[in-house]
Amino acid sequence: MPDPLTVASGICAAGALVTTWQLRSRALRAEAEIRHLQAELTAERHAANHDPLTGLPNRRGFYRIAATLLTDAAGQPLIAVVLDLDDFKQINDRYGHAAGDQVLISVAQRLAAFAGDNLVARLGGDEFAGLLTSPTVDRRWIEHATRRLCESLAAPIPLGGLSVRVTASVGLAPVTGPAQLTEALDRADAAMYRAKSLGSADSPRQLVDTAHLAEC
Repeated sequence: MPDPLTVASGICAAGALVTTWQLRSRALRAEAEIRHLQAELTAERHAANHDPLTGLPNRRGFYRIAATLLTDAAGQPLIAVVLDLDDFKQINDRYGHAAGDQVLISVAQRLAAFAGDNLVARLGGDEFAGLLTSPTVDRRWIEHATRRLCESLAAPIPLGGLSVRVTASVGLAPVTGPAQLTEALDRADAAMYRAKSLGSADSPRQLVDTAHLAEC
């Protein structure tokens, strides 16, 4: 006949194993739930700061990242850029909104390629912005860089069996410090609208805020 103490000890040991297994299972489920919540939070943060169409930072993300870049710039010249496509509504009206979306995606890709590691964003609609490092605030260098950007954007964009060309009005302004980002963007935006009023389909529309640029 089994010893009652041995039976009791076996039951206790089995119970302890079951309890340990249950606790381990609960811990694993809790860890999985935490990972799931963290992934959801990361996705929500990304969505809150990025444009769903182009993948670029949105207006909120642009200001958040720009604030960090300006704090860490260590005196390196930074240029605020505002860019707006010319007559973009005609693309939507003529080819449809799907074609318009493809144009925006292509423009975003070209802008990002031009900017390299610099910050670029889609502020909304057909308006984009950037915060670019510059070796100098020399007027000629900046105007040359702007022409290259306009030429890149003006290359044909394939849309199924056809292609379209777009031009952009561009405004630039130097950023003189972390607290001056909004002011610099306002100057760049004003320069962009002046460029739009002065430009034509046959010439790049670009205007630099000259008040803060070197004349060399």
